[in-house]
Amino acid sequence: MIGHKHTVMLLDDHDVVRVGLQATLSQDGAFKLTGSFSKSAEMLAAMRQQAPDIAIVDFSLGPEDVDGFNLLRGMAIRFPSTKVLVLSSHHNVSTVSLALQAGARGFIGKRLELGDFLDAVRAIANGRIYLQPEMALELAGRSEGAPSVGGDDSGILAVGKLSPREREVIRCCLEGMSVGDIATKFSRSSNTISTQKQAAFRKLGVRNDNELFKLRNLLT
Repeated sequence: MIGHKHTVMLLDDHDVVRVGLQATLSQDGAFKLTGSFSKSAEMLAAMRQQAPDIAIVDFSLGPEDVDGFNLLRGMAIRFPSTKVLVLSSHHNVSTVSLALQAGARGFIGKRLELGDFLDAVRAIANGRIYLQPEMALELAGRSEGAPSVGGDDSGILAVGKLSPREREVIRCCLEGMSVGDIATKFSRSSNTISTQKQAAFRKLGVRNDNELFKLRNLLT
């Protein structure tokens, strides 16, 4: 018996994409589609009436629409409770990095299998950040010696203090794995993994997964 359904809105200027995503979402009883739009203004008007739990947003809309970065920043400010999953055909490091900086909770490419799309939406619904593993690793190792978020070297120094196992756990977190997933992968208890994750968070000076991704370029 399913209790609360996560409300979802879709924004994509391609009708075929929207129809496909709607059909896929309908396969999972945990989600309820409350709006499907081709223009950002239409979606934002609907969100002002009732913001959804999750918004699935195309990063590259039509030439007359707002750019993806500013749309995401605006949504983060006006609708902070809505978790945003970005969908884009431009699935490269720069675009993903921009989307995460603007407040997105996940990013998937349009060539992703529909089953993986559902996995991404479920991850976002459960409070996790979702990236395809190869993209998470590429982001993590994008530029050695990159400046930290605060503009100083504190983040670089903190990364150097991580133990090998803490670094393993953080890399897995960047792949979108849960504490339980990591425990299974390394045949450790969930309590052990949770302790290592929290220890790494303290050393990195972050409080949650979202803040962790702001340091992703330092986690080589």
